[in-house]
Amino acid sequence: MKKILVIQGGGRANGNTTQLVEHFIKGAEYAGHSVEKISLLKNEVKGCLGCNACRYGKPCIQKDAFNDIIPKIKGADCIAFASPLYFWTVSSRIKAFIERFYCIAEEDPAPPLGRYEKYPVKDCVLLMTAADNFFWTFQQAEAYYKFTLVNYIGFRDKGMLLAGGCGDTNGKAQIDKTKYLREAFEFGESMYKS
Repeated sequence: MKKILVIQGGGRANGNTTQLVEHFIKGAEYAGHSVEKISLLKNEVKGCLGCNACRYGKPCIQKDAFNDIIPKIKGADCIAFASPLYFWTVSSRIKAFIERFYCIAEEDPAPPLGRYEKYPVKDCVLLMTAADNFFWTFQQAEAYYKFTLVNYIGFRDKGMLLAGGCGDTNGKAQIDKTKYLREAFEFGESMYKS
């Protein structure tokens, strides 16, 4: 059994992203995993100030929800980042959340190329929804996920579910008319099967 922390960075209360997340959680719980979801709509996390006050073991000086989430990050085996596609990438809430990982970095005397410090080693997944479904719809979001979370922070990629074509941005959620809710359940259920 794994502990999975789902960070939902936006989306309407019963919108496409929320529905995708709920089906992913059902699948993971069906497989016996423990899942906790944190909505960044309800838990404000501000972006990093770049002040360096937190370096190597000191807490972030900002007083927001991130400080309460740190023990949950450290205790999780996997972090699922869930976001609607906003201006061709992850939401600003998800980006702010990831920026704040800076305050849990530890000094690395011999960092690999392109890194300056080390982070807790976790598995990660990306769950996204979008109205569009072009071949390039998720390219920037995929690149951000791979470069930032996998290559730089050093998380182990457990996969992505990129749900495009979920209806226009002005109307009601239409993810229920696609294959993605079933795929989200299957993804959550199977991500730790050997």
